[in-house]
Amino acid sequence: MTNRLAVFDCDGTLVDSQHSICTAMIRAFEGEKLVAPDRATILSVVGLSLPHAMARLLPAAEADYHDHLSESYKLAFQQLRRENAVSEPLYPGIADLIRELDAEGWLLGVATGKSDRGLQLCLTHHGIHAHFVTLQTADRHPSKPHPSMLLTAMADAGAAPETTVMIGDTSFDIDMALAAGTHALGVGWGYHTPQDLIAAGAHSVSMDSTELRGHIHAK
Repeated sequence: MTNRLAVFDCDGTLVDSQHSICTAMIRAFEGEKLVAPDRATILSVVGLSLPHAMARLLPAAEADYHDHLSESYKLAFQQLRRENAVSEPLYPGIADLIRELDAEGWLLGVATGKSDRGLQLCLTHHGIHAHFVTLQTADRHPSKPHPSMLLTAMADAGAAPETTVMIGDTSFDIDMALAAGTHALGVGWGYHTPQDLIAAGAHSVSMDSTELRGHIHAK
């Protein structure tokens, strides 16, 4: 019997990290004497790996500069950690949902544009790290919507596309799920609109954790 696997995006799906992401991005741009993007523009690229995000935010620059700006963002985020100013609260009901799915026999994973270190710190801080059997990050994969993270998660968990759900708040998550052949579940509390998720091909969009629980079980 193939295992059931639920893979979650992190930023905008498990945790609301927008304040820290926007603060670090603004510091990175201002540190380079650049006009920082507005908040909505920054949030529109959350989920992409950093060089891909920078390419969207600063399309006229060369790839080498996107890499440089990515490093500036990492340094700015690390400084926020030193200032004890990183804010990544879990969304309401997420901790209970994670525990319930685990108890019901679902295998759980994460596929995120975060780094390995950033994801580890986030999950450990909230006491949910042990519930996940596979953690896939931008450190080891092409950027979403490439299906690499999701394909690796399924291989780790012994799951098949037909027994896997990908849960995320952006069109990048939905595109990745469809590229990997899995069920695509959108959440409406993150950084892309429900309309964006439906247009990308989401099979459903949940507006709270209770509704998401029902959509996962209906798979």
